[in-house]
Amino acid sequence: MDKKLIDESKKYLMNTYNRFPVVLRKGRGMKVWSSDGKEYLDFVGGIAVNCLGHCHPRVVIALQKQAQRLLHVSNLYHIEPQIKLARLLVENSFADKAFFCNSGAEAIEGAVKLARKYARDHFPHSKFEIISAHGSFHGRTFGALSATGQEKFKEGFEPLVPGFKHVPFNDVEALRKTVTEHTCAILLEPIQGEGGIRMPSPDYLKQVREICDEHKLLLVLDEIQTGMGRTGKLFAYEHFDIKPDIITLAKGLGGGVAIGAVLATDAVASSFQPGTHASTFGGNPLACAAAEATIETLLEDGFILNSCSFMGKYFMNKLEKLKKDFPSTIIDVRGMGLLIGLELTRAGAPVVEACSKRGILINCTSGNVLRFTPPLIVVEKEIDHLVDVLEDIFERQPE
Repeated sequence: MDKKLIDESKKYLMNTYNRFPVVLRKGRGMKVWSSDGKEYLDFVGGIAVNCLGHCHPRVVIALQKQAQRLLHVSNLYHIEPQIKLARLLVENSFADKAFFCNSGAEAIEGAVKLARKYARDHFPHSKFEIISAHGSFHGRTFGALSATGQEKFKEGFEPLVPGFKHVPFNDVEALRKTVTEHTCAILLEPIQGEGGIRMPSPDYLKQVREICDEHKLLLVLDEIQTGMGRTGKLFAYEHFDIKPDIITLAKGLGGGVAIGAVLATDAVASSFQPGTHASTFGGNPLACAAAEATIETLLEDGFILNSCSFMGKYFMNKLEKLKKDFPSTIIDVRGMGLLIGLELTRAGAPVVEACSKRGILINCTSGNVLRFTPPLIVVEKEIDHLVDVLEDIFERQPE
């Protein structure tokens, strides 16, 4: 443990994270190394960010080349890597237009502004409310926080932005009853990540789409965690046979580099005109070059199917077997692709800590749900090793 660096971290950084006493210094593929040389197998992946693993050669080379060419010029000018990235996203999605920003929360802010501006352009000015779900997480900025359906993140920051309502996730009737003449959009995660890997029923999103069509509402999907191949398709909405009006992206989009995006249809995107929305660093050449390399790799023949869909099923099967072996410890195994949750009958933090001591990084959300978001390059032997370690921990930590 590098005590000096950790002490300096505590001295100079705001205390906004409960950090593990580890300083990570190097990463390659599925592995990271701490400053004292300890090796870890990473099943967190920067919380679904490092979709190609750490320091993927194509991303690194793209960054190196772009860094030698052009770092920043602002959106007052056309930016070649930004144009190429927008084309890739549009040609492989429902969307016609893209807007780039720097993070997931910023993407949510852009989507909320776009939804309200579209409503202002096409309907009476009283149509501005957005319905989201309990258990959702959309970000830490004020608009994104107001849309988030978890009170624990909001405490101490009131009053929040008005115009947001929340209903139970996966409850179509509750949603239908909450729609009024003031509603302009419905904002949902296809799968709730921070909320505990909560899955929708097979027809839920299709029914939500029907409600939106019936009441002339926009369907906004937060694909910040579920996008970029994480669920076994490039975007999670593809599993549910629907097309949204707007989606937000970030996390895995840049393969480890900070970038966010708002994708929308032409009809909706036209409500953004010069002066209505902007981002100084959004879509900068460096981040776009990294994202372009990431998406091109993801789109290669068989990558998402073999690396995510197949490995996700293999991972789920291994965890289902573990559940049968520890029925008093494991409540549920759920997820899609390589976004997987293991719900426990006890707090998950001690399991996360025990895994860390054994050289494996995992994450816990909602207090008792172990969340696995490994790089999409994970292979069977790495999954086997994790499951073996979990089995040993559950045996050593009886009820």
